[in-house]
Amino acid sequence: MILVDQKTAARTESEWLRCLIADALVHHHPFCLWKTPGKDEKNLIISVGGVKLVKEVSLEDSDPGFLLAPFQSESDKVFFPADLLYRFEGGNLISKIPDHLTQPSESARLNFYQKAENSNKMGTDFKALVKKSIHAIDQGLFEKVVPSRFKDVPLQNEYPVLSIFEKLCHKHPHALVSLVSSPITGTWLGASPELLVSVSQNKFKTVALAGTLPYTPDVDLKKVAWTQKEIEEQAFVCRYIINCFKKIRLRDYEEHGPKTTVAGNLMHLKTEYEVDLLNANFPQLGSVMLKLLHPTSAVCGMPLEPAQKFLLEHEGYDREFYSGFQGPINLKSESLLYVNLRCLQLLPGVARCYAGAGVTADSVPELEWNETEMKLENLYPILVQ
Repeated sequence: MILVDQKTAARTESEWLRCLIADALVHHHPFCLWKTPGKDEKNLIISVGGVKLVKEVSLEDSDPGFLLAPFQSESDKVFFPADLLYRFEGGNLISKIPDHLTQPSESARLNFYQKAENSNKMGTDFKALVKKSIHAIDQGLFEKVVPSRFKDVPLQNEYPVLSIFEKLCHKHPHALVSLVSSPITGTWLGASPELLVSVSQNKFKTVALAGTLPYTPDVDLKKVAWTQKEIEEQAFVCRYIINCFKKIRLRDYEEHGPKTTVAGNLMHLKTEYEVDLLNANFPQLGSVMLKLLHPTSAVCGMPLEPAQKFLLEHEGYDREFYSGFQGPINLKSESLLYVNLRCLQLLPGVARCYAGAGVTADSVPELEWNETEMKLENLYPILVQ
């Protein structure tokens, strides 16, 4: 890994990103770019030696890099080694850069990796799927399930992917905003508000995020009227996390919430969980909980096994990396993994946008459809501008 703290200010941040990514694509190197949540900090990893497929993840023993994992937990995860790591702070590049780099012209096309669409997996009617989900809940198959759908947005040939990344960074300052591209994964772009696992400074953190309402700046977050259905949906996620703690007999944890939080044009209910790794004497907690948590009841259902089986049988398409997880691991002694939500996949001629909604016994198909529309609205305006 190359990482040198050295001020380099000859070009703007946007110019450097375009230059570095153009060079990576020309040399067929996978890369991942992300903005650290809540900070004016961006990181770019270029995997000169290619990506690695891994079955199991050890956050404590892994080399530094970036991890992209699919929805199906038994499938291979894709690891981007930090062969080259470029850091940006406050708009400034703070890394040593290769001497051979030249600034590509504004008209130069960046040929991001794209996977061919699987025409046999085109999804199903979402409202019908919600009805089927409610019937399965009434039959006692599970308590909650999270069906999803996608919508394809036509794209121009010269689509400004890096500009979209910057717009997402501006609109979602507290999300993990990411752009990931490789021959194996294709190209994914998104802004996820949902922390799955954080390990930093001997602290483990995770959150229960669920329930969705529209947000406008005039809303008083302390007076939001959540429905019983939304409260129950978020409580399922909280119970799921606590049950994971119980499985490993972990009792010493802090719980904060639920409270209303904002993500773009939406509000959610969020409860935070934190464990002191030194006091718990559990240095491997991050890896253990990652395996137990994914996929959480916020993206799959509860109980996990029957909900996941139902989705795989009835959803009608392959989620791939949507509702999986992603993020940097072992960079500056920190691992930060987020559920891959509010995301899109670049396909030939279209951006495929994904969204899901939690279904319980009290769900109404039309309202669940509306929820997915609200989530997709996080991406539509940016894509069509």
